[in-house]
Amino acid sequence: MDYSPELDHALKTLRQITGLTMDVKADTLEEEEQALRQIQCLCSAYQEKYNKTHFLQGLITGTIASYDILERAPRLHITKDEKRVLFLLKTRGTLDEAVPEILKNLFPARTKSYLVPLTECSIVILRPMKSCETEEDIVKIAHTIVDTLNMEALASVQVAFSSGFDTLAECSAAYKSAYLALKVGNLFYSEQTVFPYNRLGVGRLIYQLPVSLCEGFLHEVFGDEIPDALDEETNSTVTRFLQNNLNIAETSRQLHMHRNTLIYRLEQVEKQTGLDLRNFEDAMTFKIASMVMNYLQTERNS
Repeated sequence: MDYSPELDHALKTLRQITGLTMDVKADTLEEEEQALRQIQCLCSAYQEKYNKTHFLQGLITGTIASYDILERAPRLHITKDEKRVLFLLKTRGTLDEAVPEILKNLFPARTKSYLVPLTECSIVILRPMKSCETEEDIVKIAHTIVDTLNMEALASVQVAFSSGFDTLAECSAAYKSAYLALKVGNLFYSEQTVFPYNRLGVGRLIYQLPVSLCEGFLHEVFGDEIPDALDEETNSTVTRFLQNNLNIAETSRQLHMHRNTLIYRLEQVEKQTGLDLRNFEDAMTFKIASMVMNYLQTERNS
């Protein structure tokens, strides 16, 4: 039977994506149009159910049952049991069109790496791990992602990654691990761009504490008058001072600042907070208190 070009194309598409060959009996133009719509709907439904990106998004968000993984993964030619690592990439704004293209060059399909868009500003990379790769190798890959996108797409990105996992069923847990690393890292270590799942330090602990306990800690440190946040310049100075292990000479050199100017700023912080940052115990208390205040501020804003 001769079909219209549109119906003939729809039948060929159906055969390509499902392997099914179908004959259509249509005596009128209306019946042929109805058959065309039904076949197009069938193709769309099949493509959605067996679309690789749709499947991987379901794995990551935990909306696909384990028995469905066993059935659909082979159909999509995705190896079910293979050691992988999950990278979660987030941009400060909407993902530029150039970002996925650059990532495809970094993680070509032949390596069995998958790019999975999640939101308008985030994308997941599922990448197989080689048996000889260490965690430091994964850290280097994450930095390569950040540096390449910054250089080639002028994109400001942050990347978190999970531990290695062995089966597709563990994708959801790996994503939650990377998401927590990105959230905690962005909250407490915003000057960094790469956040490993297992290097969140005291930030992870603070993030999991009840708000009431955090507020109690601040009152214990500062009394009833919790100080306001430091101005940007002072905060930058203090951060560099703490990074340099309370070394006044090295901090002055790096900031191109006279030693006396640095000491003056530290004394101003002491007047405001009651903590002498030149003393190790006070410096650590200030660091943790600052992280707690930052966390509480974020919680109130959200």
